[in-house]
Amino acid sequence: MTDTNVITHDVIVVGAGLAGTWAALAAGREGVTDIGVLSKLHPLRSHSGAAQGGIAAALNNVRPVADTGPRGPLEPIPVGDEPVDSWELHMFDTIKGSDWLGDQDAIEVLVKEAPEIIYEYEHMGCVFSRLPDGRIAQRRFGGHSAPRANYSADYTGHVLLHTIHEQALRHGVKFYPEWYCMDLIIEDNVCRGVVAMDVLTGKLYTMRAKAVMFGTGGYGRAWKITSNATANTGDGVAIAYNAGVPLMDMEFVQFHPTGLYGKGILMSEACRGEGGYLRNGDGDRFMEKYASGLMELAPRDLVSRSEQTEIEEGRGVGDDKQGIYLDMTHLGAEKILSRLPQVRELALEFLGVDIIHEPVPIQPTAHYSMGGIPANADGQVIADGDGTPVVGFYAAGECACVSVHGANRLGTNSLLGASLFGRRAGKSIAKFIKDGAELAPISGDPTQKHEARIQHLMSGPTDKKESVAQIAAELKETMTKNCGVFRTEERLQKALQDIKQLQERFKNARVMDTSRRFNTDLLGAIETEHLLTFSEVIVASGLNRQESRGAHFRTDFAKRDDEKWLKHTMAYKNGDDGPKLGYKSVNIDWEKYPPQERKY
Repeated sequence: MTDTNVITHDVIVVGAGLAGTWAALAAGREGVTDIGVLSKLHPLRSHSGAAQGGIAAALNNVRPVADTGPRGPLEPIPVGDEPVDSWELHMFDTIKGSDWLGDQDAIEVLVKEAPEIIYEYEHMGCVFSRLPDGRIAQRRFGGHSAPRANYSADYTGHVLLHTIHEQALRHGVKFYPEWYCMDLIIEDNVCRGVVAMDVLTGKLYTMRAKAVMFGTGGYGRAWKITSNATANTGDGVAIAYNAGVPLMDMEFVQFHPTGLYGKGILMSEACRGEGGYLRNGDGDRFMEKYASGLMELAPRDLVSRSEQTEIEEGRGVGDDKQGIYLDMTHLGAEKILSRLPQVRELALEFLGVDIIHEPVPIQPTAHYSMGGIPANADGQVIADGDGTPVVGFYAAGECACVSVHGANRLGTNSLLGASLFGRRAGKSIAKFIKDGAELAPISGDPTQKHEARIQHLMSGPTDKKESVAQIAAELKETMTKNCGVFRTEERLQKALQDIKQLQERFKNARVMDTSRRFNTDLLGAIETEHLLTFSEVIVASGLNRQESRGAHFRTDFAKRDDEKWLKHTMAYKNGDDGPKLGYKSVNIDWEKYPPQERKY
């Protein structure tokens, strides 16, 4: 290595969303002064900012008006009145939502610390929507038995991200906007840094650090219809997997019930939390058949399957009958304009539908990854089912699997998990640094193999080579058709076969742009390689899990099977042979929260 392509920090964070920025801020507050945060986007374009509906915590600020039932109007709870919510209730809802695959020790951490993180945001100046007496407003969300979604109209992620970013700047955190992480450097189970590209110049750097933290987000871009931003290509999980770190529970991918028809763009669960209805092509509120107790506010996996069933039985809407109507016309203009302004704007912009006056067509959309890089509640990444730590490597947010979401995440627990576990990871990293962590040496020049990788993608005649865009499109098509809301052995085998063929074709892929400055063609090729890498893990893990649990629904194994499958999947890279699968037990308090049938 030459000094010109080596950058050194005590801590390097990859990803500038809520998890990564919280980790950097928390480490900085604990006295770590040399922190660098890499983001392939401008930090304020991180996907955390796209979250709309709220962040969960049992604050007990509102309750249903007496005698109106669980879906009636809400009213503020006078200070000192009997609470309607508790961390214990939040914990049970999260465990039940996870279909008993969530680790209950981690869930307890999540729900107990939730109010504290909300008040910390508030004290930083976060612009929450308010009740008349000034307290934070709350709304309902699916799968929660009390209104505990703390919100800022339908821009919640946006205001949280701006709040935490300015605090990180205030504490001297150095950001590297539009820098792309290429590799994770792990030798002898010790993380020593990353290889990164400055996108503006195309130059590669070895970035050395005593600790590395991944907050790289999710991987919804493996599907054709997704709520995820273009950047959500699962880089972090693929890079970690290629570096020898296992991936956990990758078969569990949540399909949000309300993505804009044909687009996938998210129509927040707040639409239903505020009282919106789902209607089929016959005009019926069909959730009565599937979850009569909670109706539209059942958990996301159940609502998405209900919608897909209506579609497949011929009661869909739209040109190809692959949609369902989300009807908010009865809410009135005042409520929509004050609480749902962004979703109205999105429906107008992309479909020409004004939700004040007419229902908008929606469909299930790939949304959230429950699986990812295995980590504990302090963000420490683990190398195996026994809990062996990868020294100096941490992860939090959607790229990590703690696992608090298990087989299905409840809405508003994602912003909470990213914030809370990001903060815990930062504190854990600071302790690691202050306890005497050393800057481990790196053998050779890690940038060389990635320079060769880039040259391979740029070399040779492009007219006789495979198209990266075509490979990516075919991957998304097969994942959507064969690894979606409903899965079978036949469909999953087809997806696996397609992915193997696409991986072979990618070896001959070339990019048109052979310059190095801001080469988005090159970035797209590397991202496509990452999509192909982790998609194989998703499909192989789903093929092996012969049961239906949460978001993983096998129509050929339609029941949950606790006897055989109450365990986490651990997928290890095994050369070109596909992942080697192992399993890890779920942490369950068998006296307090034993598995039971999941009914709503």
